[in-house]
Amino acid sequence: MPNPAVSLTDKARETGKSLFPLKAVFWGKVFLYIKITRIEAKKMNQVAPFYADHVGSILRTKAIKEAREKFQSGEITTQELREIENEEIKYIVEKQKEVGLKAITDGEFRRAWWHFDFLENLDGVEGYDAAGGIQFSKVQTKSHSVKITGPIDFTTHPFIEDFIFLKEAVGENHVAKQTIPSPAMLHYRGDMEYQPYIDDADKFVADLAAAYQKAIQAFYDAGCRYLQLDDTSWSYLCSDEQREVVRERGFDPDTLQETYKTLINESIKYKPADMVITMHICRGNFRSTWIAEGGYGPVAETLFGKLNIDGFFLEYDNERSGDFSPLKYVARPDLKIVLGLITSKTGDLEDETAIKARIKEASEIVPLNQLCLSPQCGFASTEEGNILSEEEQWNKLRYVVKIAEDVWGK
Repeated sequence: MPNPAVSLTDKARETGKSLFPLKAVFWGKVFLYIKITRIEAKKMNQVAPFYADHVGSILRTKAIKEAREKFQSGEITTQELREIENEEIKYIVEKQKEVGLKAITDGEFRRAWWHFDFLENLDGVEGYDAAGGIQFSKVQTKSHSVKITGPIDFTTHPFIEDFIFLKEAVGENHVAKQTIPSPAMLHYRGDMEYQPYIDDADKFVADLAAAYQKAIQAFYDAGCRYLQLDDTSWSYLCSDEQREVVRERGFDPDTLQETYKTLINESIKYKPADMVITMHICRGNFRSTWIAEGGYGPVAETLFGKLNIDGFFLEYDNERSGDFSPLKYVARPDLKIVLGLITSKTGDLEDETAIKARIKEASEIVPLNQLCLSPQCGFASTEEGNILSEEEQWNKLRYVVKIAEDVWGK
């Protein structure tokens, strides 16, 4: 039996042969492995989500804020507001390109809210001034919500025209990314006033899924190939406090999880093969505050194993998000996990070594080429925005790109 303790160097001395051929073979295999790994990584990065990506919303510029104030006071028309929005969207499109991002959004510049603006333009849904705002940690949003007043459908929607403008502004060498709320958000946030749905909850879910099927096809026909569903309901189902709120509303949290699984899978059932649909799981993001806390454990098996989503943007910027162990349920080799390790709630840059160490830690559960990096959320889920400067925001996005290039290559 050969002595396993005898080194290659000892073996070379015994035989009088040069060690160089053995070294050449060894390092040749190492370099070939690195080359193959890099090629595989490059292939994976041709399809969204990208190794350096972002959730979508951008701090509203001064021009946007002033234009909205003037519009609200009647000083400018709808058309004049839109023209200002167009120019500011063109500006941030170029800024996103400049920092190195491949996925480009309109920053949600035409919206006041990340979810209500889309939902209240569905047939059968109306926006209204609610009795109170949404309660975050130590702060509350302005009063607004949506209610279901008739049969849900998708016929015409202003977001389609908005996307067409974005795609034209983005051009050929980048990918225009559209964000909309998950269908679960209308179920979770919408006040039900339509009696047929009160009598038949399954009918509501079926009609809502059908409306989203039409919406997805409409975005596709407009040229969208990268669509993101933004969702807070799944993170609320991870929070003990929010699960109790769900019970107080008359729902069982575990049953609701199954309802949302069915709703989302039905909504994306007819997604074209060359369209990527991701989902951002958010714990709440308003003026740098939050709502929910708790790891992904309670929903992980369903979320990562049973939803037919192409990729998940997951918040992992602090201890409220838990550890990476729930990622063990990621079984599909085509499912991408975007690690939200860079916070969008403050302007301070995280320690680069610590971020890379966390990516390495996650790669022990999910293969590295299935992982990506992004900020944990958008920078302005509502028009008010988080508490950091525009320059700090762009520095954060540059940082995401820089770290991603170090980890996965350019």
